Amino acid sequence: MSANPSLVPGDPHDDTLAAHVSPADWKNPEPADRYNLVILGAGTAGLITAAVAAGLGARVALVERHMMGGDCLNVGCVPSKGVIRESRRAHEARSAAGIGLPASEPADVDFAAAMERMRARRAHISEEDSAARYQNELGVDVFLGEARFAGGDIVEVDTPGSDTTKLRFKKAVIATGARAAAPPIPGLAEAGYRDNETIFALTERPQRLGVIGSGPIGCELAQAFRRLGCEVVLFEQADRIMTREDPDAAAVVQQAFEEEGIETVLGCQVESIRAEAGAKVVRITCSKGTAQEYAVDEILVGVGRAPNVEGLNLEAVGVEYERYGVKVDDALRTANPAIYAAGDVCMRWKFTHAADATAKIVVRNTLFPFLPKQKTTGLVMPWCTYTDPEVAHVGMYEADAREQGIEVDTIQIPLERVNRAVLDGDEGGFVKVHLKKGTDKILGATIVASHAGEMISEITLAMVAKLGLGTILNVIHPYPTQAEAIKRAAGEHARGRLTPTVAKIFERIMAWSR
Repeated sequence: MSANPSLVPGDPHDDTLAAHVSPADWKNPEPADRYNLVILGAGTAGLITAAVAAGLGARVALVERHMMGGDCLNVGCVPSKGVIRESRRAHEARSAAGIGLPASEPADVDFAAAMERMRARRAHISEEDSAARYQNELGVDVFLGEARFAGGDIVEVDTPGSDTTKLRFKKAVIATGARAAAPPIPGLAEAGYRDNETIFALTERPQRLGVIGSGPIGCELAQAFRRLGCEVVLFEQADRIMTREDPDAAAVVQQAFEEEGIETVLGCQVESIRAEAGAKVVRITCSKGTAQEYAVDEILVGVGRAPNVEGLNLEAVGVEYERYGVKVDDALRTANPAIYAAGDVCMRWKFTHAADATAKIVVRNTLFPFLPKQKTTGLVMPWCTYTDPEVAHVGMYEADAREQGIEVDTIQIPLERVNRAVLDGDEGGFVKVHLKKGTDKILGATIVASHAGEMISEITLAMVAKLGLGTILNVIHPYPTQAEAIKRAAGEHARGRLTPTVAKIFERIMAWSR
């Protein structure tokens, strides 16, 4: 286990994790003559595909070369949210000085204890994705080893110390996921850096952390590590952070960063990195051409994802792929009609919940070919960046609508008008809803709030069910909650639709009733 850079050698929690998701004593089963599905990769997409298909009575083989649970469990959603939760605790404790509790500084946090709690929670969750559970409880044949296509309907699995195993399939699913991409910065590899696959193995706090990239990973961990006592500088090539999000939302998060002491260096190009006197020196040039250097102890790279297609021998079975991953149609079928793909390896949406949704589409389309194909074009996909405040979004941005020639009405409710947000001290966010002009049809929404990820589902449900914003106005919301902001948006839209004539009629009725 010491060779695995994602885990802490000798740590009891990581030992438990490894025993669940990558057991050293695992014995691959005797393969069936032929499988309904052979799935390559046991991340979210592979696990859901296997569990649902086996539950429907299909004979399923699941192959994993590294760790069951994939990125989400081991080096993604689960550990990151564990670290974020501990960092929120620390931030809330510091904020409590205003009610007489002892004041503290970021450096007062026990960094090692925070990281250990994350590892303990991750190990606890890992049993759900364990090889033993999938094979013994769910009836999936689990093979640990390197998988590759061998042409025709054969997948070969190489396991150290064992002969190559051949798995025959009726249909196969590529669910090998994606990994952190490394930018071509001179000296980066030589100086050493961390990405999401190695950052969670830290046990000692780096005094100075440099973060390259202000996407979800970069922003979430920049704030979390700052709250856990690191000095943090965030480098971004664009002129703002979170470039794929609503500009107003990004501005709220950037202000929070500045208030918490995160240095954001925008409009810069990282030219080179070198190791010097025990530090890593990051050399940048700004948009005006001036150069500057920053010395840090650790570097976190978060500039995107690359699909895991190497070593699969896709050419042997006619599966095409490009920079963004395996090429599929809207039914998730590759160029080979017997082979499908799901999750990060083929989707622009690289989210766990997107992998879950595509896995279910694959099960239907592979096991029930006599039914109409289910397609990804019908998916309404929300997402959330778990900074504080969180930024959640679903559907179109205003710019998307303009590009498609759709006129929109936009309603924005600042949280300073929502009583629960005021009581919580979370007035900095907002709810923004885009409607098709002149109607209550919801085209998209962005929410900036402490728990925006919890709130966005109400709007997502309305969009999936094709319910207008007017329906939300008629939903009784508990008082006081921050979700009342969504109902306020519905109320504002309803008031805006009152014509002057109708308004005068109401005024006369009210005057008469008095």
